[in-house]
Amino acid sequence: MEYEQELDMAPKKFSLQLWRRILKLSRNHWRELGECMLMLALLGITESLPPLLTRYAVDRFVVARDTSTLGWFIALYAGLLLFNFVISHRFIQLSGHIEWGVNYDLRAKGFRKLQELPFSYYDRMPVGNLLTRVTSDTAQIGEALGWGLVDFVWGVFFLAASFIGMAALNAKLALAALVSLPVMFAISILFQKKMIVSQRNIRKSNSAITAAFNEGIMGARTTKTLVREEMNYEEFSAQTDIMYRRSIRGAVLSALFLPIISSVGAIVTAFVLTEGAGLVLEGVISLGTLAAFMSYITDFFEPVEHIASIFSEFQRRQAAAERVLTLLDTEPDIRDSREVEELFGDNFRPKKENWPPIRGDIDFEDVSFRYKDGESVLSHFDLHIRAGQTVALVGATGAGKSTIVNLICRFYEPTEGSILIDGTDYRQRSQLWLQSNIGYVLQEPQLFSGTIADNIRYADKDAGMEEVKRAARQVNAEGFIMKLENGYDSQVGEGGNRLSTGEKQLISFARAILHNPRIFVLDEATSSVDTETEMMIQRAIEKTLEGRTSFIIAHRLSTVRHADRILVIEDGKIAESGSHSELIAARGRYYQLYTTQFREERSMDVLGKKG
Repeated sequence: MEYEQELDMAPKKFSLQLWRRILKLSRNHWRELGECMLMLALLGITESLPPLLTRYAVDRFVVARDTSTLGWFIALYAGLLLFNFVISHRFIQLSGHIEWGVNYDLRAKGFRKLQELPFSYYDRMPVGNLLTRVTSDTAQIGEALGWGLVDFVWGVFFLAASFIGMAALNAKLALAALVSLPVMFAISILFQKKMIVSQRNIRKSNSAITAAFNEGIMGARTTKTLVREEMNYEEFSAQTDIMYRRSIRGAVLSALFLPIISSVGAIVTAFVLTEGAGLVLEGVISLGTLAAFMSYITDFFEPVEHIASIFSEFQRRQAAAERVLTLLDTEPDIRDSREVEELFGDNFRPKKENWPPIRGDIDFEDVSFRYKDGESVLSHFDLHIRAGQTVALVGATGAGKSTIVNLICRFYEPTEGSILIDGTDYRQRSQLWLQSNIGYVLQEPQLFSGTIADNIRYADKDAGMEEVKRAARQVNAEGFIMKLENGYDSQVGEGGNRLSTGEKQLISFARAILHNPRIFVLDEATSSVDTETEMMIQRAIEKTLEGRTSFIIAHRLSTVRHADRILVIEDGKIAESGSHSELIAARGRYYQLYTTQFREERSMDVLGKKG
């Protein structure tokens, strides 16, 4: 699976370059990030001052029993606390802005990339994996920058200020504390590889579970009819069991990591306390200095543990960052050249004023096509279609009918050869130019949550209500629409689940008509509807396809009898070509298909009447 291959190619250790790229993508928040780091640097410095105040308090108020400056001391301490409160409030505010701002920006970039990627990409990538990348993975990155990175800055400044304070009090004891830092960081490096591999595996499992959830919900009807509840539950349980075991392993690594760091800190603290007590008894340092030093050493290891924790969090979140960057770095299989984009624009900035009109002449010139997995579908395929012709493609499943149509729509591009639109290779025009002139009606129509009117005007949000109604009338859909409680304002439900398949098909057809395309594609558009609805759509087809170049992929041969030209496709080649009457008269492959299907339908009708 492509997704697994992408993760296997990901860096196996902490990647500074990867996080630099994430920072570059978050440039809209650099000012906030810089201000937040400044706040935390100030906070790190000011939070290192209390031990010095403790030293003064012990030596002045406890040992010397002099309280003459107690008022000033209290005022200074309160002022320091107030300053830290203001800084902390500002830092929390900024961190929240950074977290959600970065999250928003990455999701917007991810969504935009998904709009740019061609149809072929969605053939290969599971929906659940894509959802994970633009939701939970982006959230992980936002949290890492909003809180992890800025906390790291606080830890570094607090450590530096604390060490300077300890060195000023006693250089020997300060060096003893400093020696522990390389040990702690060595332990961190030791754990790094295992932790990042563990977290990458957890993210893989999480993505698989998300995909299973998605398939389970979308395929609920199939599950019920095939009585697969128990099997689905067992398969899902197996996936969650893998996630559970991998998560436990990750938790064990984290549970070992932090206590080991804490233990090293405890050993150093005991050493400093023992040595410091001896120095107090010898009169080398004051009791206040020891108290300040113990305060420093106790707090000194908190940022070390904090930095180590942040480091492990970045290890965990690197798996999410890898996945998001993999999506953003995905190069479309089909893209316009720079010259084409400069002249005609791209998907988001079209230059429609430069778009030439489409008549609808289509030519395949020595076209060969094979999928990425190496499967060859077309080989040296030639075809000429005149503007305004209605062409039907018939043949067995897998013969290449849908591939021909997908190549015409430029969902895929020829591996070899050229496809010409009005005499020009369509790679010399923008994808948006072509696809803006295509109406595509699928066997399983896709409706979107909203009203019937919203779905009909989906491709043209500015279309007026009269235009919507006119399109519905053209496909004979207004009859059932007006029977609904709210007419055109009736909600269709998620995926159109409040409508029948035939009703959804009519809405889908009206949507394509409103778009007013020059090229029409009907992919098994009537195979899922009853005979009465098929007749309604058939009448609409005859009326609306007039003057447009159109392609009908049909299993029911009764729907293609009126096509100008019928192509029988076998193994990626044109086995027969002609009108319905010509092919019937030839008594070849089409004649066999048609008469066999006709007999089957008559038999079903007879059996139905007897039943």
